[in-house]
Amino acid sequence: MAGHSKWANIKHRKGAQDAKRAKMFTRISKEIMIAVKEGNDPDPNNNPRLRLAIQNARGINMPKDNIQRAIDKASDKSTDQLAEMTFEGHGPGGVGIFVECMTDNNNRTVSDVRSIFNKRGGSLGKNGSLSFIFERKGVFTIPKKADLNLEELELELIDAGAEEFDSEGEMLIVTTSMEDFGNMQKKLDELNIEAENAGLQRIPNSTQEVDLATAKKVLAMVEEFEENDDVQNVYHNLEMTPELEKELS
Repeated sequence: MAGHSKWANIKHRKGAQDAKRAKMFTRISKEIMIAVKEGNDPDPNNNPRLRLAIQNARGINMPKDNIQRAIDKASDKSTDQLAEMTFEGHGPGGVGIFVECMTDNNNRTVSDVRSIFNKRGGSLGKNGSLSFIFERKGVFTIPKKADLNLEELELELIDAGAEEFDSEGEMLIVTTSMEDFGNMQKKLDELNIEAENAGLQRIPNSTQEVDLATAKKVLAMVEEFEENDDVQNVYHNLEMTPELEKELS
């Protein structure tokens, strides 16, 4: 069942290198607020989505005060209109781009996302247009602690639905189907293992290879999306060729 997911490795490495702490805190705070609002419960023991959001907040060393402020703010009227939105389109070279947002102003977000697609040589498509390219998977990033027996752990996690294991430095990245996401969370809880990060991500079923100049344009588009305050996650199916990896290193 073990395998190599180049996409997962690059995604994790890029996140570790490019993350801006304030932006990460803002994104996690929004996730906490949505979790409290949708679960109608500020207690993580009774709200699985909130529990996951808090776990991810701890994974990026978000202070406890910040976490509590986000929970408290969820009851404010200012968060009543906070909603999730997704956008699908293509970047230069036909590369698929999937953008997940959380916003309190739908018109602003639609305008900003469309503007970035147009300005960067892409095109915004209809929701569902990339459903054949991306598949939602559970992705868990687990620290390799000294007392962790990786072989035994992998056998335990396979029983919980693990489909793929990837070693990236001091981290073990475990991928599951979307349906087994909850089972994996429960198994890790049973083993007293806390993932540094866990969530549903959109993994490309196929990748699009383009020349180096076009690839740089795609990554510039992705970076501009990530800098937008309403954007939570950006996924793409750009093929990370050895030439591109060398250019980015």
